Amino acid sequence: MSARVLIVDDLLPNLKLLETKLSMEYFDVVAAMNGPQALAICEKGLCDIVLLDVMMPGMDGFEVCRRLKTNPATAHLPVVIVTALDEPSDRLRGLDAGADDFLTKPIDDTALFTRVRSLLRLKAVQDELRSRAMASCALGIGDPFTLAAADTGQGARILLVEDRPSAADRMATALSQHHTVTIESDPQRALMTATEGGFDVALISIDLDGVDGLRLCSQLRSLDRTRDMALIMIGETHGMARLTRGLDFGVHDYLLRPVDRNELIARVRTQVRRGRFSHTLRGAVQASIELAVTDELTGLHNRRYLDRQLGPLFGAATDEEHGLACLILDIDRFKSINDTYGHEAGDEVLKAFADRVRQHTRGIDIVARFGGEEVVIVMPGATLADAQAAGERIRQRVEAAPFPIQRGARAIAVTVSVGVAIRHAGDTSASDMLKRSDDALYRAKADGRNRVVAEAA
Repeated sequence: MSARVLIVDDLLPNLKLLETKLSMEYFDVVAAMNGPQALAICEKGLCDIVLLDVMMPGMDGFEVCRRLKTNPATAHLPVVIVTALDEPSDRLRGLDAGADDFLTKPIDDTALFTRVRSLLRLKAVQDELRSRAMASCALGIGDPFTLAAADTGQGARILLVEDRPSAADRMATALSQHHTVTIESDPQRALMTATEGGFDVALISIDLDGVDGLRLCSQLRSLDRTRDMALIMIGETHGMARLTRGLDFGVHDYLLRPVDRNELIARVRTQVRRGRFSHTLRGAVQASIELAVTDELTGLHNRRYLDRQLGPLFGAATDEEHGLACLILDIDRFKSINDTYGHEAGDEVLKAFADRVRQHTRGIDIVARFGGEEVVIVMPGATLADAQAAGERIRQRVEAAPFPIQRGARAIAVTVSVGVAIRHAGDTSASDMLKRSDDALYRAKADGRNRVVAEAA
């Protein structure tokens, strides 16, 4: 996996050494020799990951990291702090600043390449979500990036898989201050619990008694219900090869024994925030998709969705010789509602009308706002009698109870006229069926409104 790696170090020999190592692995390298340069490069989107030295004059690496992670435009960038410092307090300070990982000088090549590739894989997934979520900003849904970057990383559900009781108790006690922790010592029970529990993070000992903890990690990564859950391995210093293997197949992070309490809390918080970042972006993508095919006022499908779905449904009904019916519903004298009570009252009527229509349609039916006060219902597999019966149920439901307006201060009577048609063998397209429905609706209006009229025989 190739990518653009930003190396930030004020010492040219250190910078050149890392640049040579990464270039030999076919990474593109960008360099900065101080914090402001690094921030400028990141804000311009010129890198995919940051290798950041701590000891720099002026703005140190911790401050650079903090600024990157609190800026919605750069919060998604993985940051690996590279330092000669190896005290738990230094790691904690970096994690508190938002660092995704640490490399200690002198840098081990295997650790360097494994960490970079692991973080880039995670970023690639988030980049796809980010590009799609950009559409939600353009559609006026809001700024998902600011919302995601502001998350505190607390209040998560944590699954701890550990068969050493004293270690499990210590970790659970530390994490329980900010999270809900479930402990499992048996990997099979842990797998079942994970698939049912909706956990944010799983902490897994890879040295379970008689069991390969990496196997459990692999299973969790492969299942649909746990694929998005963050995984943190717990292992020994002498087991780095196995930890590296876990990172290679998608585990997110690891902790070394003896587990430092503060580092545990900080790494879990980082994974929770990263997971919620992705979840927020997925929500923004889903919202933008729904907005593209949904009428904002009524919550029904819009005309664009109807046009895209009607053709394939018409073709399928023709090929399989199944029925297909179409109803066009129009609120009677809707203009007078707007003129008498105002457009806000008209909107209230449209929303309530859409709710009543939804209550009397099937899950397979397409219900779409056609324009103004008109709603179209397409019923796959329905006969003319089925469609007439559905239209009559809706008509009765609309007439049966007044519609509240002016935020419930008063209520008005509303009726609806309905035109019904079905697909004919001689129809060349769905528009032929729609035209007959519209003609039937016109006759319903002409005959006195508040009625269901089927197409002429």
